[in-house]
Amino acid sequence: MLASGAVWAETPFPSRAVHIFVPYAAGGGVDILARTLGDAVSRKWGQPVVVENRPGAGGVVASQALVTSAPDGYTLILVASGHATNPFLYPNIPYDTFRDFTPISLLATSPNILLVRADSPFKSLADVLSAARAKPGSLSFGHAGTGTSTHLAGELLKSLAKVDIKAIPYKGGAPAINDLLSGQIALSFNNAPEALGQLQAGALRAIAVTTASRSSLLPDVPAISETLPGYATEVWWALLGPRGMPPELVAKLSADVVAALNTDAVKERLAKFGDSPVGSTPRQLDAKIHADYEKWGPIIKAAGITAD
Repeated sequence: MLASGAVWAETPFPSRAVHIFVPYAAGGGVDILARTLGDAVSRKWGQPVVVENRPGAGGVVASQALVTSAPDGYTLILVASGHATNPFLYPNIPYDTFRDFTPISLLATSPNILLVRADSPFKSLADVLSAARAKPGSLSFGHAGTGTSTHLAGELLKSLAKVDIKAIPYKGGAPAINDLLSGQIALSFNNAPEALGQLQAGALRAIAVTTASRSSLLPDVPAISETLPGYATEVWWALLGPRGMPPELVAKLSADVVAALNTDAVKERLAKFGDSPVGSTPRQLDAKIHADYEKWGPIIKAAGITAD
C-alpha cells in the first residue's frame, strides 16, 4: 500500500488508460452508465477510459478480477446493488465484499416498477394483494433472475404483505416482459430502462414504483409504500476499486466522478433511461453497502434464495 501511494504521488493520475469492469453484457443499463461516465471523466482526464464487459455469476466474475488488480486507480469496477447481497447468494465467493474493495462513489439510483398488461384487471397494488390473499399461490411475478434487484423487490413485497406470490426467474428483464405481454404471467418487476418503451407504447401499465416515495420519472404512479408502509427499495450503481488504494487517489477519483455526474450532458443522458445521478462520498457509499447487506440478509435467508 505504501509503495502504491509513493508511485501515485510521483506520477500525476491518470497518465494512461483507466479500465472499468462491468459485470454485465454490453448494451444493458449498467453498461450504458459505465460508458456515459467513462466518456465524461475521459474528457476531464485527457486519457481514455476503457469499459470491459465481464459478465458472469451475478457480478462475481468481474469482482474477482478487480480484487486481484493493483490498487493504483487504473482498474475499477462499476457494480449494481447486487454487490451487497452476493455473499448470501454465493456463499463461496472468492473475496470479501467489504474488506477487498475500496468504495469510491454511489453513482445513480433508479426505481423498479411493478408492471401488468394494459388490459389487466389489476388497477392498483391493493387489487393485487387482495387477489393474492383470496387465492394464495395463484399469482406469479417475473423478474430478471435469482437475487437481482427485481427479484428482491418482489420478495420484500411478499414479506411485508405476508402474501404467497410465486417468483418466476428469467434470464433478464426483457424475457420477463415478453411473457407478461403474452399473458404467461400476471405481474413483473422490472427496472425503468427496460420498461419505459412498453409503458410509453401503452402495452403495459405501471401499478407502483418500489422507491420510498413517488419517482419523478413516473410521478402519477403510486409508490408501493403508499399501500404498504415501510416498503422501500431501488436499484443502485456504484464505483469501486481494489483495497489498498491511497486515500488521496480515492478522494480525487470520487471528486472527479461527482463532477462528471453533475454535468448537464450526463444528467440528460441518464434521465432518458430513468436513472437519477447521486454522486456520494466514499464513506456514504460504504454505509449504503452495509445497510443493504443488513436489510436483505434476513429476507434472502427466509426465502431460501441461493444462486448456487
